[in-house]
Amino acid sequence: MASLFTLLGCGSADSDLQAVANVDAQRYMGKWYDIASFPQRFQKDCKCTSAEYKLLDDETVEVFNRCIDSKTGKVKDITGKAFIADKTTNAKLKVQFFWPFKGDYWVIELAEDYSYAVVSEPGKEYLWILSRTPNMDEQLYTDIVSRLKEKGFDTGKIVRTVHDCD
Repeated sequence: MASLFTLLGCGSADSDLQAVANVDAQRYMGKWYDIASFPQRFQKDCKCTSAEYKLLDDETVEVFNRCIDSKTGKVKDITGKAFIADKTTNAKLKVQFFWPFKGDYWVIELAEDYSYAVVSEPGKEYLWILSRTPNMDEQLYTDIVSRLKEKGFDTGKIVRTVHDCD
């Protein structure tokens, strides 16, 4: 479904991917819209995808992911938890939707005003471009994709998320 669905820690220990230097956990909380991502089976047929984050304590985040099944029109949702793995930066988390599996969730790009974020994991198998609004400026989107290509992501796999949520 959305940005934190079921990452299962598929990362590589020797990855060159870097997380951002710092995330203000309080500012990161709230609703994010999935603008584009690498397609995952758990997001199949999803449109209007979003994630809401709520800080439960200084190291635990409630994660609520939601989308609309484009074929049936039914809402699909799931609630999980994320645990801050790097308390120095708050940029690396471990996400859990199904016990005992936890996966990496790294904030690899973040707007100064927290209007957008890019999330992945060391193996670069998962990728989400997130925004506080359901639509993103096209030039900003193009710039983000260019930077992802420079970081070694296969940008040909990125698929835009439909947000016709009437």
